[in-house]
Amino acid sequence: MGKPLLELQQVWRRFRAGDEDIPVLKGIDLTIGAGEMVAIVGASGSGKSTLMNILGCLDRPSEGRYLIDGRETGSLDGDERAELRREHFGFIFQRYHLLPHLDATQNTEIPAIYAGVEKARRRARAAELLDRLGLADRRSHRPGQLSGGQQQRVSIARALMNGGEVILADEPTGALDSKSGQELMGILHELHGRGHTIILVTHDPQVADHAERIIEISDGEIIRDHANPRRAGAGGGSAVPFAGQGAGQGAAGAGRGAGRALRGVWGRFAEAFKMALVAMASHRMRTLLTMLGIIIGITSVVSVVALGQGARQKVISDISSMGTNIIDIFPGSDWGDEKAASIHTLKPADLEALKSQVYVDSVTPGVNGSVLLRYRNIKANASVGGVGEEYFRVRGLELAQGTAFRQSDIQRQAQVVVIDTNTATKLFPNGENPLGRVIFLGTLPCQVIGVTKEKESPFGNNQNLNVWVPYTAAMGRLLGQQYFNSITVRVREGLPNQAAEQGIIKLLTMRHGSKDFYTSSSDSILKTVKKTTATLTLLISAIAVISLVVGGIGVMNIMLVSVTERTHEIGIRMAVGARQSDILQQFLIEAVLVCLIGGLIGILLSFGVGLIFPLFVTAIAMKFSLASIAAAFLCSTMIGILFGFLPARNAARLDPIEALARE
Repeated sequence: MGKPLLELQQVWRRFRAGDEDIPVLKGIDLTIGAGEMVAIVGASGSGKSTLMNILGCLDRPSEGRYLIDGRETGSLDGDERAELRREHFGFIFQRYHLLPHLDATQNTEIPAIYAGVEKARRRARAAELLDRLGLADRRSHRPGQLSGGQQQRVSIARALMNGGEVILADEPTGALDSKSGQELMGILHELHGRGHTIILVTHDPQVADHAERIIEISDGEIIRDHANPRRAGAGGGSAVPFAGQGAGQGAAGAGRGAGRALRGVWGRFAEAFKMALVAMASHRMRTLLTMLGIIIGITSVVSVVALGQGARQKVISDISSMGTNIIDIFPGSDWGDEKAASIHTLKPADLEALKSQVYVDSVTPGVNGSVLLRYRNIKANASVGGVGEEYFRVRGLELAQGTAFRQSDIQRQAQVVVIDTNTATKLFPNGENPLGRVIFLGTLPCQVIGVTKEKESPFGNNQNLNVWVPYTAAMGRLLGQQYFNSITVRVREGLPNQAAEQGIIKLLTMRHGSKDFYTSSSDSILKTVKKTTATLTLLISAIAVISLVVGGIGVMNIMLVSVTERTHEIGIRMAVGARQSDILQQFLIEAVLVCLIGGLIGILLSFGVGLIFPLFVTAIAMKFSLASIAAAFLCSTMIGILFGFLPARNAARLDPIEALARE
């Protein structure tokens, strides 16, 4: 017979049952040559199916050696054994083991997908095989639309897809009527005649009688191995190509060469992607419930971030309206300095020196106090500020009526006053025009020359009454002091506040002989506000992320259930040559798709929240950013990978025999 194709040497197979190891195969020695047609017969429980599983690399011996064409299989890992099943073996199962959601062509081409054969070539090969087996008009039919005999023919086509050098048929006629059984055996004889090695596993003597060699097994041992005298001289042919392809040189062989690896990766990915979509569509309600946690989580995160960004921009905008390039100068060493009241070194000469600096846009002194206002019989307490002619530019205040101070008003200590809207409302409640009216600041009569526009404060509406007079009038006529309480500088646009602040400190320190003042920059306040709001947004987002984690756990639980439900499918795919990585990839893709679609729905819902939100809240607008949306998609993907990995790994680690046994 020459060198054996398959060889078993003292093979034992034991199965664990409680604390015992039960031997099913006991020291099997067997050789099968290329091109033989062998029948393995025995009663139920004799070990014949276990022997077939070992021959087909679906199972491993507990002891002994199994060689395929001289190659030791004991040291092969899972993917290498999958390669043998994919490239050299073809399985014909009693129960057909077709995937119910795929048509005949798709079921036939599965082994070629895992072998990396390009789509056009494997489709042509599948069509050729199905036509040869009399199923030309049944290619697009699913298993449920085919008879038992037709399903078995699809199973044969699948076995031959990658060449099928060795055909393993387990009770091939067991589920068929007599006519279909005879047709099937005729096909197997034809395959044998074309050079395929055929191994029949059966308990039926009539089926075994079709083989040229019969191996009888009982209680895990070979009790007889003999030639079938009725088939003597009917050996296999010279490996004539079946349907245009040689045994062992089918679509997989044709697929080898340049670019096969890339096609294989893409083909397997496309198949896994398609199967994930099919699985999700088949269980729509379960998929939707799985997505629900992700949808809620993504909606919460994106909406909270958008709300935080909107609130942040609102606060920043309000502070910016006060002037973010403002630097205030106060006497003393810092806020709350008890000696500040006794330091009187901020003088008009400092004001003139600051006006000459290149980084200064405008500058105003501040001389502050409180005063009792009187107009006719109306009295009110107000804050009075002695300011320069540039005060309203420095503070970004606009006039609703009248004019601001002129330089001449400063020089002559003019008794003129600018009032705010609150003061105008208080002193002139009947709506009369305040301009030109004379009001008393304490005992000092002043003519109203301007009214400022109302300006919303970022800290709420200001209810205080404020009036301003020339700082010379305030110092000489009202408060009786020769120094400023503060000086405020507006930095020229485009220049950094920090550099201007250092320049001011250097100038005034040199003028005073020591640093008896401190500065406060609105830019630093803005930075603090930005940092605080960002921290609050991060905190709220972290709370929202908890719902994402809960959703991820839900995905993991449902995927674990899905693995259990689809164990039989996994077993079929492994039997026809799927690698562990192929199974892992399929379930990971499904988990990621669930999370990505859930994430997309969550983002759309958050936009819906953004449309509804202004109907109830007008003070703050939600601000969506591309970065937050991209982060949401990234979160969805990572959750799918993270929480989908465990179920996918469990699926990839399933034993093919156990998986096939579950219906």
